[in-house]
Amino acid sequence: MQRLTQRLWSLRANWHVGDLAWQRFEHVGREQEWQFELWHRDGEVVAWAWEQRGTDLFLQVDPACADVADEVLKRFPDREVMILDAEDHLIAALERQGYAVKDGQYQVFMTHDLRDLPAVSLPDGFVVRPITEADLARRVEVHQRVWHPSRVTEESYRNVMAAWPYRPDLDWVVEAPDGRFAAYCLMWFDDQNRVGELEPVGTHPDFRRMGLGAAVCFGAMRALRELGADQAIVYPVHDNPAETFYQHLGFRPYARTLTYSR
Repeated sequence: MQRLTQRLWSLRANWHVGDLAWQRFEHVGREQEWQFELWHRDGEVVAWAWEQRGTDLFLQVDPACADVADEVLKRFPDREVMILDAEDHLIAALERQGYAVKDGQYQVFMTHDLRDLPAVSLPDGFVVRPITEADLARRVEVHQRVWHPSRVTEESYRNVMAAWPYRPDLDWVVEAPDGRFAAYCLMWFDDQNRVGELEPVGTHPDFRRMGLGAAVCFGAMRALRELGADQAIVYPVHDNPAETFYQHLGFRPYARTLTYSR
């Protein structure tokens, strides 16, 4: 699945290799809710489908094999499907199969040129840095506080850390003077396409409105640039404080999601 995603990545694609790693491994015990299927041609994966809970369908199809999209939709009928508004081959297949756009919440895909990054500034006593293996418990704790109630555990985060393309030098935190982690940004690097994805990002409730979220994102983005990346991407929900936050960091929209249903 990740090889296809990496091969197809562009600003017209819905998926990044980091999406698959994070969403597959952030939780444990959900495996029975999922079904994965692959479509091959000439020994190469040209499409994948990921069904969740019998209601949602994630998919990716090589535009060079656009007809396979019809096969995928027939294999998993009557699911809600979220795609990018630039994926014309999937829009055509969905319409052929009787789907229509559903109104409601959507995500905005945003990009940031890594050549233009401001210096990181922090309040006295705070430090921004990548994590080490010894930081696991505090790293999980800050995620749980940000996304309470969260199903991320130390066990599941170890799975995340073992998954390609996770890198600890792109898993950044702000450490407070009392030793707690106050903010974090996990960056996923696709070295073939020279693009990194921010997923997830958060600031501990006790430390908000202090500029720490911006500091940790810029720290991670600088580290990403040093590895040879050209741009960073992120997918906040539209009309949400996260979208405003990323706009203030200098991210600019380039696409949005569409949700289709029968």
